[in-house]
Amino acid sequence: MGNRRPAELGRLIRSFFEEYLPHLRGLSTHTIKSYRDALVLFLRFASSDADCPIERLDIADLDRERAMRFLAYLETGRRNSIATRNARLAALHTFARFLAAERPEHLATLQAILAIPFKRGARDGPIEYFETAEMEALLQSIDCATPGGRRDYALFALLFNTGARVQEILDLRVRDLRLEPPHQVRLHGKGNKVRLSPIWPNTARLLRALIDTELSKGIEDPAAMIVFRNQRGGPLTRFGVRYRLQKHLAAGTAIAPTLNDKRLHPHSLRHTTAVQLLKADVDLATISHWLGHASVNTTMRYARADIDLKRAALSQVFPEALAPSKDQVGEDRADITGWLRTL
Repeated sequence: MGNRRPAELGRLIRSFFEEYLPHLRGLSTHTIKSYRDALVLFLRFASSDADCPIERLDIADLDRERAMRFLAYLETGRRNSIATRNARLAALHTFARFLAAERPEHLATLQAILAIPFKRGARDGPIEYFETAEMEALLQSIDCATPGGRRDYALFALLFNTGARVQEILDLRVRDLRLEPPHQVRLHGKGNKVRLSPIWPNTARLLRALIDTELSKGIEDPAAMIVFRNQRGGPLTRFGVRYRLQKHLAAGTAIAPTLNDKRLHPHSLRHTTAVQLLKADVDLATISHWLGHASVNTTMRYARADIDLKRAALSQVFPEALAPSKDQVGEDRADITGWLRTL
């Protein structure tokens, strides 16, 4: 009995991702991968918290108290935002509902997880993005003399160039790229929507060099090859991108110390692109389409985020706010009637 339940949990997890989410719920690939990441994090945390190998975890080990400690770990240990914390919790809720239907004998345990509320205040924090000098410092900190460095440079340059979601970039295959003029990339976004994004000639050259290096290793179907791969030849993961970014950020603080004051993550590159487009006076409708937003209202938050835009608005709307008070007459002012007309 002790060996059966852990194996049973493994089968349930497989059914959750292979049958329930894609077929019964009809969720997109991006959502499924987001749920996968959340569950991987939770299982790793539960394994450590229970001092038990992941393969021996039981449904009873995934209780409310452990889930609460996991959510606290996300905010403190991983420094995730409230929005990210809530997204992870949504995945746990969905998994708990699935388990409750499959194994009703654990209903009480799973209902306790479903009762964990989402945390308010997800939109209170400022949007973190790279200033121009900080973005340059990030790229300068990458050692392009190594294969991993060249891949990372191309990866972060493409993320900044397109403003794409991390998973959209990680899903790219060679057939999605046009590296001859006009340079562009085909992105598969949320809701299985496809959009085209232009890329700079320099970005195209970086991608061409990266792809040529990988193809030199011998690939059966070059067009289907994943563009960004790890050292073992498998697809690079979101965890891998986060790890690589944090490594280069640590090195980049020597060039731009302000990087140390921010809570930056891979999605911050998307925020950076949006803010830079706004500063270049690109209209919100174009930015919304560029980023693959479902609504322009989503894009509006960037207009509220950038301090430079706020300063520009302040100088235009209140240009005389800091002017000398009008109720004071200078001692050397001869034209008293002229002054009176300004009142």
